[in-house]
Amino acid sequence: MTKKEAKQRIEKLKKLINHHRYLYHVLDRQEISEAALDSLKKELFDLEQRFPDFITSDSPTQRIGGKPLEKFQKVKHPRPMLSFNDAFSEKDMKDWLERISKILTKDYYPPTVRGASQEGGGRVGVPAKGGAPEVSKIDYYCEPKLDGLAIELIYENGILKTGATRGDGQIGEDVTQNLKTIEAIPLKLREAEEVVIDFKKENLKEIVKNIDKKGLKEVVVRGEVIITKKEFKKINKEQIKKGLSPFANPRNLAAGSIRQLDPRVIAQRHLDSNCYELISYFGQKTHEEKHKILKALGFKTNDKYSKYCRNLKEVFEFHKEAQKLREKLHYEIDGIVVQVNSNKIFEKLGVVGKAPRGAIAYKFPLKQATTIVEAISVQVGRTGAITPVAYLKPVEVGGVTISRATLHNEDEIKRLGVKIGDTVVVGRAGDVIPDIVKVLPELRTGKEKEFRLPKKCPACGTKLIKPAGEVIWRCPNPRCFARQREYFSHFVSGGAFDIVGLGPKIIDRLIDAGLVLDPSDLFLLKEGDILPLGRFAEKSAQNLISAIQSKKKITFPRFIFALGIRNVGEETAQNLAEYLDSLEKLKKTSLEELQKIMDIGPVVARSIYDWFQEKRNLVFLEKLKKVGVEIQSLKHAPYRTEGSGAGLKGLIFVLTGSLEKMTREETKEKIRLLGGDVSKSVSKKTSFVVAGKEPGSKLEIAKKLGIKTLTEKAFLNLLK
Repeated sequence: MTKKEAKQRIEKLKKLINHHRYLYHVLDRQEISEAALDSLKKELFDLEQRFPDFITSDSPTQRIGGKPLEKFQKVKHPRPMLSFNDAFSEKDMKDWLERISKILTKDYYPPTVRGASQEGGGRVGVPAKGGAPEVSKIDYYCEPKLDGLAIELIYENGILKTGATRGDGQIGEDVTQNLKTIEAIPLKLREAEEVVIDFKKENLKEIVKNIDKKGLKEVVVRGEVIITKKEFKKINKEQIKKGLSPFANPRNLAAGSIRQLDPRVIAQRHLDSNCYELISYFGQKTHEEKHKILKALGFKTNDKYSKYCRNLKEVFEFHKEAQKLREKLHYEIDGIVVQVNSNKIFEKLGVVGKAPRGAIAYKFPLKQATTIVEAISVQVGRTGAITPVAYLKPVEVGGVTISRATLHNEDEIKRLGVKIGDTVVVGRAGDVIPDIVKVLPELRTGKEKEFRLPKKCPACGTKLIKPAGEVIWRCPNPRCFARQREYFSHFVSGGAFDIVGLGPKIIDRLIDAGLVLDPSDLFLLKEGDILPLGRFAEKSAQNLISAIQSKKKITFPRFIFALGIRNVGEETAQNLAEYLDSLEKLKKTSLEELQKIMDIGPVVARSIYDWFQEKRNLVFLEKLKKVGVEIQSLKHAPYRTEGSGAGLKGLIFVLTGSLEKMTREETKEKIRLLGGDVSKSVSKKTSFVVAGKEPGSKLEIAKKLGIKTLTEKAFLNLLK
């Protein structure tokens, strides 16, 4: 990127971020998610680090919050209320450590670390003149990053005098009366004598000495107003009952509540609070000691879920622990705050813009992020469906780096208004393929290009068609190379013949060499056929042929699914197999009879009926029979015993994580053979969630809904 392009990009990012930050912080509403906004801020921050000449005082990285609302009296903060720059990866954290280490090498500051290890620490300083080389290590205090509204509390002689919002960082709003309704915020601090007794027990002599000398004449603390997940759901239900729009997230609700003019409204919402920063000095040497003082004074803190870390390795471990803890907490967090534990070193590091150098918000993986569409092309599916795909500048979303996102169809492209070169918000939830959520036209430069769907198939050149009543364009050529390749991949996939080792690249080579015309030819292959293809050793050739031959026996539901009939997935294949029980019956079933089968409507029934009317498909079925493919009806399938078909009847299972004793496809098959159903998503209808190693978000959803979960061992016992 040239300096000119960087300058243009920075100006557009600043304008867009300021707009969304104004909506979020001043008006308490939002047009894009916090994750997307964080991604824009991170891009701006990184660009300004690369091109520091373009950093200006009006940049969103140089100010916090927006202008205060006019509803309340304005309050000037004793010291500016700062916020944190964000990190999203271990690399970001290492870069942060490198930046602050460079600053600290200018002067020597004595070590304040207890038992810091050599791994992952940061160099703090060099010795004073004439001294021997000496290195001190940075240690950290980590705590959950609360997703609420930042507040400041000022106490005089132990009594709450002022409570204020952050506002623009310099001036906030006086919301004292509203904050008094929150029980977690003390109206009066504990007596100095009580606090001193606590610290004498911990042998913190400096703090005891300062409190004895100063008393508690003025205490300034900072924290967050939050609302529990349970209370958030309750209030939104009431909003909907009243015909009002529900709140977008707990943070918006907390902010909106504090800005209510009537304190009685706030009292009904049962807000909560946590404090994490002490501005007043009582001899504390570390951030960890600040937390101890806050707790002793009577403030609710997050000490239970916070942790002292000796080095970045321990920070990374705590970050992973916090991600697991996230769903169990009663309130929302979106990451952890990592702060240099030594107050002396923290002050030495100072402030850059409106963020302290000595602390950073280490965010959890984003569910949404912003990136750039670098190109758009189309893919041809096994049924001829033409799917536009956006090729993206790689970006991390939900802990996974993605470079492609589906655009679904032509209508979706028109709805989004997406162009090649656009900056977009891309989203990913669970195992769902990423897609483009929103286009940000404000960041356009004029160089963006329109995308037009091709008129002909990019693989075979056949003119595309758009069947009546459909939104998808299709290639009608059954011999289209791209369709063949996708069909082969489907045929050998896990839910079908499940031939391990037969990936897309090998399939391409087999088709290119003319060794296979349709999947039935796979079962005629010999070792000598594939050895000349190259990259095949004799042993690997033997293994592939053995893998193919071992799959000649297949259950009827898997066989139906393998045929790749349009609109027929695993569940529909299972229903067909249970209702008709043999291929011969399925071939002869009328359109009307098909519609009587559970969950099969007119469209699906027509797809099935038409497939069996085409001569080339019937020829393919005969070829499969001749090469030795044996279809096992459900009555004679493995694991099926007399009367066992009803063993799990009426039960719906959801699988998450990896199982050790069997593959996912084998597990699904066993459940279905015993009369149960398998679903991809958790709902109130789910009977059990089977959790293997490293389960995904489905397990947490199950816990929220109160769905019973089974370990692999418990599941196997259930099958017995």
